[in-house]
Amino acid sequence: MRLHTFFLSWIIFIIPCIAQEKLSYQLPPVSIVDLVNAPLTPSVSVNPAGNWMLFMERPGYPSIEELAQPELRIAGLRINPQTNGSSRGASYNGLILQNVREGTKNRVAGLPLESRIQNVSWSPDGLKIAFTIEKQEGIELWMADITTGQARRLTSAMINDSMGRMPYEWFSDSKTILYKSIWTERGELPQKPLVPKGPIVQKTLGEKAPVRTFQDLLQNPYDEILFEYYTRGQLCKVDIETSETKKYGDPGIIEQFSISPDNQYVLIVYIQKPYSYIVPYYRFANSVRILDNQGHLVKTVAELPPAENIPKGFGAVAKGPRSFTWRNDVGATLFWAEAQDEGDPAIEVSFRDKLYFLTAPFDKDKVPGIDLKLRFGGIHWGNESTAVIEEWWWSTRESITSLFNPVQENSRQPIFIRSFEDRYSDPGNFQTILNYYGKEVLLTDKTGKTLYLIGTGASPEGNRPFIREFDIETRELNEVWRSEAPFYEYPVRIIDLRRGLAITQRESKDDPPNYFLRNLRKNKMDALTDFTNPYPQLEGIKKEIIKYKRSDGIDLKGDLYLPAGYHPDDGPLPVLMWAYPDEFKNADFAGQVQGSPYEFIRLAWNSPLYFLTQGYAVFDDPGMPVIGEGEVEPNDNFRDQLVMDAAAAVDKLVSMGIADRSRIAIGGHSYGAFMTANLLAHSDLFTVGIARSGAYNRTLTPFGFQSEERTYWEAPEVYYQMSPFMHADKINEPILLIHGEADNNSGTFPLQSERFFAAIKGLGGNARLVMLPHESHGYRAKESIMHMLWEINEFMDNYVKKKGS
Repeated sequence: MRLHTFFLSWIIFIIPCIAQEKLSYQLPPVSIVDLVNAPLTPSVSVNPAGNWMLFMERPGYPSIEELAQPELRIAGLRINPQTNGSSRGASYNGLILQNVREGTKNRVAGLPLESRIQNVSWSPDGLKIAFTIEKQEGIELWMADITTGQARRLTSAMINDSMGRMPYEWFSDSKTILYKSIWTERGELPQKPLVPKGPIVQKTLGEKAPVRTFQDLLQNPYDEILFEYYTRGQLCKVDIETSETKKYGDPGIIEQFSISPDNQYVLIVYIQKPYSYIVPYYRFANSVRILDNQGHLVKTVAELPPAENIPKGFGAVAKGPRSFTWRNDVGATLFWAEAQDEGDPAIEVSFRDKLYFLTAPFDKDKVPGIDLKLRFGGIHWGNESTAVIEEWWWSTRESITSLFNPVQENSRQPIFIRSFEDRYSDPGNFQTILNYYGKEVLLTDKTGKTLYLIGTGASPEGNRPFIREFDIETRELNEVWRSEAPFYEYPVRIIDLRRGLAITQRESKDDPPNYFLRNLRKNKMDALTDFTNPYPQLEGIKKEIIKYKRSDGIDLKGDLYLPAGYHPDDGPLPVLMWAYPDEFKNADFAGQVQGSPYEFIRLAWNSPLYFLTQGYAVFDDPGMPVIGEGEVEPNDNFRDQLVMDAAAAVDKLVSMGIADRSRIAIGGHSYGAFMTANLLAHSDLFTVGIARSGAYNRTLTPFGFQSEERTYWEAPEVYYQMSPFMHADKINEPILLIHGEADNNSGTFPLQSERFFAAIKGLGGNARLVMLPHESHGYRAKESIMHMLWEINEFMDNYVKKKGS
């Protein structure tokens, strides 16, 4: 008997060890392949005046060969060393212009074949567009004139787009562009020394630095050399008519730059040494400077140290000044925020932040502005007497929107005080228009007393987007227009207040999204586009928002999709449930409806809806709230609530006759993968789990994760209880683990899936680990996406569908 037991144990140990599988990229069933290959609808941009639309054609998913090109991963950046640009940026391959009033369309001419177009923007006058084109040898700056429809190159392949931010900015005259060039004097790429000069040493002298888990950080002196080589740039001005170019200011590692509304000054943030090995580039030491229009230094506004020791918590910020920005409504006034609590949410103060202003010629001291009860969240500038400011506070989920007078220090008057968890109370976003300087300011009626808001209009019936008026004097909201069933229609822009015209995007269950010119007064509309259904294979799919309750009475909802031709008499279907947990501090908001029953089905690489073609029902985004009210944090009862959420969803599907309990798969991406592993470990509700790019051992993210602010040392039991790695011995269902080998997301190191798989393997469980070469947290290459879908389909067919056959 003992020999038999030993023999079985030996077999169990050996079998997992032969699980290494040599496999080329596979294709899922043809119906899924066709959906992945479906032509992508162009992206659309409307110019500031609302009289021109730009259609940006998308080429589809890149190949794995493209993704496999050299990539440098340093300081939180991913750089293509061949182009000196971002290695992960999306691009367009064609541009089409359409006159909104006349409906005429013209393809932008003069573009190179197989263009990789990026960084598209309208000129302030709305008559030109600028963009970059990435070539094998580098990145060029281009522009096109609306009247001629002709594109032409403004620079050679010299644009420095290494930081993935807009590498240029229009001057408000729409005649000049300021761009960041590669530093031409950088020379040849320095070679890595074969012999190091010494060890890599870091030290701490007792100051707390509770940073979260960042990836792609600097690791050694040679990384610092590479960082400088690729990010150092030189600003230049180019006249778009003559293409004459002049250098502007000093070269340096320019994190960001912005032009004052009157074109007389430029704000530049230069990154400086010492560089950090524990935080990304955007938290390095920097110097904030103002230069005049000739590129001469006017004032150094701030010299800021590395932001390595920001206190813990989502309301934490760096000490000192931050968020430097120009006022949009005046010629040249800089403003910023400064924490009044040392940036520490744990310190109790009357005001968290204070604004300060500095006006040209910048030869006087900063002027104090308004005090903010909460953290500064941004400003919508209007005119000399009206602006709107946003504040927020994470721990209470409070949001405050206030009117204030820019020239009065204590003029803040709250108009909306709400929880940002409460979708139903969201008043919408204030709309803007370009002013004399070509900068966005609040849109008002001719009296200057009415502002306008556009919002998604969350409601118990689903999202119903709206346009609202806000009376500055009475503080009353008046609804001008709202989307009506059976359509989902979202306002893109109000283009003519006098005539009541707006551009909207409209769709329904059966009609793909298209753009319309809507007359709000006459309730009439004219079609501007005629995009066709890219997914004819999904015609006949049924979608329904299903509402149900958790065992403790919490309202939940999810989007149920049923295959074409399915009838209830056909009996239960195999089901794929795809979800993502959400944390709440108020139970009343946890069950609020998101989305709309009238939205058209859209497919992206990460959608679970592909499997509708394979006979599965898909329950997408079922409610998975995790609630912690008062002093209780949501994660204190994460596992129990997650199981309650899942059990309620399963019970609902079974009671409807859609599912039977033996054929339900659970899946998710990132935190949804973490959820999936936890549900397999702590319940027997599901047949299999599909976990993509997740984190499973929370001790590897000890300074917080997702919405958890506490450190491991403050709440070790929470970290332990929530980590499925610690409970891998309880997982008795098959699990498919998929992860990108180059995942750059904070916390979801590829190691997370590798070690979780090793734990399940060592414990004799049933798991399959798929590592996708060159893929980051989101997958991009067509081969990777096809193979991922093949893996999921094979896994579900073997363990879910066949179980009922």
